[in-house]
Amino acid sequence: MFCESAPVPVRLDASTGGVLLLVRFSYNDRDPFAVQAAFFDGPCLLARWRFDRQMLAEGLHRPVGEGDVAFRPHARAGIGELRIDLRGQGGEREEEAVLFVDADPLAVFLEQTYTVIGAGEEFLDLDRLLDEFLAR
Repeated sequence: MFCESAPVPVRLDASTGGVLLLVRFSYNDRDPFAVQAAFFDGPCLLARWRFDRQMLAEGLHRPVGEGDVAFRPHARAGIGELRIDLRGQGGEREEEAVLFVDADPLAVFLEQTYTVIGAGEEFLDLDRLLDEFLAR
């Protein structure tokens, strides 16, 4: 089963001020541990990321993650947000992006994913995955 969020506004924190983007979260029971995030600037797809579903849910309540991806709760003007820190290599130097997502629509989306597959009930069918891979 597949579930997808409505486009959610995202603020990319930049040194020159915030840049508004949209993110669409999706979840598929074929990849039960992950949430897909597609980042858009209008109709243009900028990037896709796979986030650990449990880390994303925990990040709404407490800081989690280290290395390339970290989440933590954040409040701006009384609005609950999730801060997402992304780090990676960009050519010869390390790059970092800081995103802020409205927490409420993300929490609603995550609740929907847990109706598909509950927390702790995730299972990856490696035999099916191998069959699909070998069929290519």
